[in-house]
Amino acid sequence: MRPPVLDWASEMDTRPRARVRGGNEIARIEKGYGDVEAAFAAAEHKISISCRLARQTAVPMETRGAIAVPHPGAAGFDLYGAAKVPHANRQELASILSLDIGGVVLREGHAGGGFGVRGELYPEDVLVAFAALRLGRPVKWIEDRSEHFLAINHSRDQTIHLDAAVSRTGIIAALSARIMTDQGAYLRTHEIKVSDLSCAFLPGPYRIPAYQATATVHLTNKTPCGTYRAPGRFEATFAMERMIDAIASALELDPVEVRRRNLIGAADMPFDRQIEATGKRVVYDSGDYLQTLDTALRAFDLPELRRSAEERRQQGECIGVGVAMFVEKTDTALHETVRLELASDGKIEIVTGTSSLGQGMETALAQIAADGLGFPIDVFRIVRGQTDRISQSGGTFASRTTVMAGSAVHEACRIFRRKLIETCATLLGETTDRITLCREGCRINGRNVGLTDLRAMIDASAPSTQLVAEADFSSGAMACPYGVHIAQVKVDPDDLSVTVEKYHIAYEIGRAVNPDLVKAQLLGGAVQGIGGALMEEISFSSDGQPLTTSFANYVTPRSVDVPTFKILLLEDWPSPTNPLGLKGAGEGGINAAGAAIASAVEDAFAAKIAPRRLPITPKALFDLLSKTDDGLISPLRRR
Repeated sequence: MRPPVLDWASEMDTRPRARVRGGNEIARIEKGYGDVEAAFAAAEHKISISCRLARQTAVPMETRGAIAVPHPGAAGFDLYGAAKVPHANRQELASILSLDIGGVVLREGHAGGGFGVRGELYPEDVLVAFAALRLGRPVKWIEDRSEHFLAINHSRDQTIHLDAAVSRTGIIAALSARIMTDQGAYLRTHEIKVSDLSCAFLPGPYRIPAYQATATVHLTNKTPCGTYRAPGRFEATFAMERMIDAIASALELDPVEVRRRNLIGAADMPFDRQIEATGKRVVYDSGDYLQTLDTALRAFDLPELRRSAEERRQQGECIGVGVAMFVEKTDTALHETVRLELASDGKIEIVTGTSSLGQGMETALAQIAADGLGFPIDVFRIVRGQTDRISQSGGTFASRTTVMAGSAVHEACRIFRRKLIETCATLLGETTDRITLCREGCRINGRNVGLTDLRAMIDASAPSTQLVAEADFSSGAMACPYGVHIAQVKVDPDDLSVTVEKYHIAYEIGRAVNPDLVKAQLLGGAVQGIGGALMEEISFSSDGQPLTTSFANYVTPRSVDVPTFKILLLEDWPSPTNPLGLKGAGEGGINAAGAAIASAVEDAFAAKIAPRRLPITPKALFDLLSKTDDGLISPLRRR
């Protein structure tokens, strides 16, 4: 038996352009712009770092499951348990099983979390459907948590090497990146998207006049990898922000000041990064990164946080404060179709193919419709994720639902308003200019006709009439939210465990449909980021056996690990990419969490160590401290 391949990162040649394709390398991505070699040749300082992110996974509240119910004559089936991208999965299932697409119906129920790992087409989805067709009876499959750990998409597992050409004042002239991704045993539906996103978004909010990145994707004897909340960006932000802190340390500059000097200016918006991500040009649509940074520093009083941390360090505690910045993307891939329909009970159904993963999309879409038509929010009923009710949907991923489906709802409301007035005019023998909309429905000659009464009138006089408005929305550009994370941590001197005491996020959302939902998304994402930064790691034995098969050995944050949060939502820069000015909210909470916490741990030890591997477990911290010449461990134990 051949020995398992478990870690290609250790065999990767880190010299620029030295490695050629070979072994288990299956893909190579190149991105860049500008004259990198000239910038390095002229640089006053050259700074290099290596960062490593362990293998992790999303562990949503519910594991995967599916129920397939065959249609008569095996002409197709209904598949219950769909999530995230039901229309895309319907297309794939029909193709794999050689069925007419009209016979394949996917039905989404309530899903207990998604985070990138729920909803892709997995082998079990195909097998459940195949078994139902072959047996002619319903087939149910639900995985247990151990099976989930073994088979669900893993993610992260990247090594990133960065070289920066820097002036004596901390200005980055060029950046070179080499990214290695451990893909696992084979490619799943996301193929090599994570590596592609890491390459594209690594420069973050910084100008960086010259940039070159090479990403290699490797197969190993592990569970395949896919996306996990902020895929590629969590990894890239960690590496880029660690580089900013390394520059500050090497040049003895304030790390916040280094960020400030390198930020893209508001006058440069929209800012073309001159690279593509998953086939789409990366253009930062709007924003003022410096304004947001300064607003965050004032709102969260960074000087006081630093002063208090220093005072506590003087008293013997190990306290640090870290800052990180990031740029996110709101994916506008594919177009989105939404239909508004007056139902028999007088409710207006909003039919969408996007999915509810607990993010509150039902509330957000209903709010947009209520605003567009002027009706109370309880008039609307969301019908989601039923492929026989709507012809097309890109699905729910990459923070796109409110931007894409919400913009389609906005347009559908305009059409529905016109049709509602026209229908009412026809039924009552009035002209359209004498009819307006009110909270109850339509107002004609001083009296109100409610939606339920209107539906009854339609059923009585023209029962075949449907009051329906369908609209599409597509966008050629991604909306790019951004923000600042500030973390305060405390390191226990006895066991070297890291506790996050305070966590602050300033986030430019463009326009918030529901601020409470946005804040909840940011908080939940940050808690996941804390897990990824300090505790979560999937490991394998030396002979390739999985060691992480339950919550006994995959540690996630508990309620006691959730720090005090302050979240500041900013709506200063609406996005020009959609009619509502929206930007996504789903991934901004996790994006910079690893970077901010690592920076805070470094600050706690007065920059004597520089954590560049996640998670920062007690053992990892012990290993770092053991390599210093300052004897940091013994003084800690005496405190």
